[in-house]
Amino acid sequence: MYREIIINAEETETRVAILEDHRLAEFFVERPEQRRIVGNIYKGIVNAVLPGMQAAFVDVGLEKSAFLHVSDLMESDLPDDEIGGDASRNGYTRSGHLPRATRIEALLTKGQEILVQITKEPIASKGARGTTQISLAGRFLVLMPNSIHLGISRKIEDRSERNRLREIVGPIQPADMGLIVRTVGEGKDAKLFKDDVRYLTRTWKHVVSRSRKRQVPAELHSEPELTGSLIRDLFSEEVDRVVVDCGKQYKEIRRYVQGLMPELKERIHLYEGDAPVFDHYGVETEIEQMLNRRIPLRRGAYIAIDQTEALTTIDVNTGRFRGASDQEETIVITNLEAARESARQMRMRDIGGIIVIDFIDMEKESNRRRVFEELRKNLRADRSRTKILPISEFGLVQMTRQRVRPSHLHFFSESCSCCGGLGRVLSPETMVSMVERCFHRLTQRTGERNIAVHLHPEVAIHMLSNRIGRVQDLEKEFGLTIEIVDDPAVGRQEIRMYSVSTGEDLTRKVLPKS
Repeated sequence: MYREIIINAEETETRVAILEDHRLAEFFVERPEQRRIVGNIYKGIVNAVLPGMQAAFVDVGLEKSAFLHVSDLMESDLPDDEIGGDASRNGYTRSGHLPRATRIEALLTKGQEILVQITKEPIASKGARGTTQISLAGRFLVLMPNSIHLGISRKIEDRSERNRLREIVGPIQPADMGLIVRTVGEGKDAKLFKDDVRYLTRTWKHVVSRSRKRQVPAELHSEPELTGSLIRDLFSEEVDRVVVDCGKQYKEIRRYVQGLMPELKERIHLYEGDAPVFDHYGVETEIEQMLNRRIPLRRGAYIAIDQTEALTTIDVNTGRFRGASDQEETIVITNLEAARESARQMRMRDIGGIIVIDFIDMEKESNRRRVFEELRKNLRADRSRTKILPISEFGLVQMTRQRVRPSHLHFFSESCSCCGGLGRVLSPETMVSMVERCFHRLTQRTGERNIAVHLHPEVAIHMLSNRIGRVQDLEKEFGLTIEIVDDPAVGRQEIRMYSVSTGEDLTRKVLPKS
């Protein structure tokens, strides 16, 4: 597979596209005012301990307090694919800390100062999630200051290589600290690991030093900006090309790679073309379509993605695809395409949490297994943790995908001011009926008889063209003079009523009392 990393660095935002065989597979964006905080370490103060939830809230200086569950004090939050080897040693848990049965009120008290590392960005109304199990990521190693664990990435499967790495890293493991060899460490020599250990232990000493000097709440360590962290984590022999359109970042990346992976330096290229770099590589169009609800498949079928706060649903539809004479085979072909595209869209849109995929019903169990395995195969390329259940008899797949930050839908958009995020607005007919009920309340609650009704142009036009006779009947019934005003400043689901004689806003008097 041909892999490329395309970097578009502008003053207002930095965007990074990961291409696989020239198609967009993953997309990242960062703005100066919305820097990512996952991996940052803070000195915080506990401002609430909740035994009933076995959780605490810690003020770390962010807009909202960080959430800390009791498991975040005892379990490592490292990705599953970066854990391997012995699960415990000398009676400790994997993280080298206390047994699971310990309750949070025995571990934390209100007003206590602690170090917290962010593991999840704030999402919607929820604050960030943190852990006390600090981990510092280097190029080839992860240092865990509160652990004594030595592990090897599970993605390194060769037993002899795992043993070789353990023999190299074991002697350089700092006392009372844990190390995990990252996937990119496969095949690397001892010098690179020693350099990483020196860098990581020096970083941890700086964190401890700042912690002693600074008052709570305080930021003690921040992860590199988007480009730096992605080059550190993703750039390896498996990446064929890195293209960046900013001269400054181009030089910084080459300098970084020269020190760690000089053999890969020539894969880094400065883009100097006339067209924007994302246009040149055909990425911009895919990004613009990324928030579309409906995604077409090759043969005319499509999937529809709906994201809510609680879960995401992906619905599969044959659309214009009719296939051959065998209906079951047509459905299977559609479902196989949908499985591949669904996995891609989850990565590309960074969809996390609970996900339900509604495949088209298949009669044969063998076909259900075939589609399920296709989905699993395509999810293996996903760096985020996923858990997936087999297809049910109703054609549903239930799964979860690790959620670290808001999806791109929530990053790039906000709730509609007209529909409140529902995705639908009341029809003109419904709005006109609501207006008529307001006239009834008007006669009961006010003495006004000369009324101007301001409505959204679509609603006003519908009322004047289809209900003008009804308006005249209401004027006669209640002794009113009614003026319908099409007002673009009025929302699609909004009604504004004014007294023509005094200009008084009567809206609150005529709307239903809450």
